[in-house]
Amino acid sequence: MKFYNSVGPNPQVVRMFAAERGVDLEKDMEINTVDIMAGENRQPAYLAKNPGGQSPCIETDDGQHIAEITALCEFIDEKFPGQSLMGDTPEERASNRMWARRVDLNVCEPLANGFRYSEGKPLFESRMTMIPEAADKLKGIAQEKISWLDGLMEGREFVGGDKLSLADVLLYCFMIFGESVGQPINPENKNIGAWLERMKARPSASA
Repeated sequence: MKFYNSVGPNPQVVRMFAAERGVDLEKDMEINTVDIMAGENRQPAYLAKNPGGQSPCIETDDGQHIAEITALCEFIDEKFPGQSLMGDTPEERASNRMWARRVDLNVCEPLANGFRYSEGKPLFESRMTMIPEAADKLKGIAQEKISWLDGLMEGREFVGGDKLSLADVLLYCFMIFGESVGQPINPENKNIGAWLERMKARPSASA
């Protein structure tokens, strides 16, 4: 298998999830670095593999190409032996997918697009439709939902309860990215702040 890697929070999600899952991507897959800063992911050779042009992407042994970070994490979870991070029962899997979707739609998407439409505009304006007037509102939505999660996490170790799941990995990688592009955590969010420090201390955080 081949793993098409790059800079950015999306590949970090998959790398961190794999590390938490006990999967060594460098051992189990051929790593190919895609230069997204130079637009390599928008060139015909890469688009033939992933027509969406996103990174990361996995090429399976039979030549299929899988993209979208949630799908990639679920693929890794099912493909490799070991303890599942998606859950062992229909109820656990449904709950984990629910929390991952809440984090993705409510925090990751507005945070990332808020960046793309403002600080990231020079990089992205030739690659996608821009809505620069929406940037501040999108950043505000992400912060509102982080505060919403902060209230729900009172007494919890992880986003969905007492076990780490994909939701934690998604939220962590995008909040770290947010800190690096001018969207830091509100210090009033004590529960999220404590959770973030716990996540930073995990070995997988350096994946």
